[in-house]
Amino acid sequence: MQAKRPEGFRARRRAGTVGRTVALGSSSHPTGPHTTGVHLGGDGNMALGTSTAAQAYELRFDTGRICLDLLATTHPVERLGSLEVLRAWITGSGLVPPGTSLAHADLSWPAAFRELRGCLGPLVRSRPAPGSPSWDRALSRVNDLARAAPPAPCAVPGDDGALVRCLDAPPGLAALLAAVARDAVDLLTDPVARASLRQCEGDNCPIVYVDTSRGRRRRWCSSEVCGNRERVARHRRRAALTRT
Repeated sequence: MQAKRPEGFRARRRAGTVGRTVALGSSSHPTGPHTTGVHLGGDGNMALGTSTAAQAYELRFDTGRICLDLLATTHPVERLGSLEVLRAWITGSGLVPPGTSLAHADLSWPAAFRELRGCLGPLVRSRPAPGSPSWDRALSRVNDLARAAPPAPCAVPGDDGALVRCLDAPPGLAALLAAVARDAVDLLTDPVARASLRQCEGDNCPIVYVDTSRGRRRRWCSSEVCGNRERVARHRRRAALTRT
């Protein structure tokens, strides 16, 4: 069962597709395999212009939820340290349609998204703990942010005459935060989705994802990242045993 999505959002997922990355400096605007949002359609991979596997996964959109994608921006290092990267994340996550102008975003935006991310962590990673001051503060803040209206979609004729989605105005910070916060509220209050939360089994990987695989047997945040590392490590262990 797919988890619920925030109001005004359109579900758009292909099962079993993970590991999409976003690259800065590309002229394309990605919409991910699981991304939900008011977007125009089309999938994209933007490369960061680097060659290593770790660098190729700078921005991850494979957790199954937009709020969990935001949590993933802490690994393996801080990703939302600049406005440029935040703009790429907002578009790559599907919060806005490809081509939406974010030129009005200012330096307060990364800090606001990091604050929301900090509130999501304890709510997603631990059991409900009412009465704990830090947990209560986090929940209160997420609820406060969710009260604002998310970006409003509208239908407009595309180049071929078919209706496509866009936003009725450039999105404000409060609207974007509300979309992520509402996704978190939906996740936290959906018993089926919450029961499907998993933490990656990769070494030192904190990424949490929704396991929608058959039999709920998904072990890694991404087969191409942590799964591949595990396979390489397993091969090296077998090779070492063979040599002894």
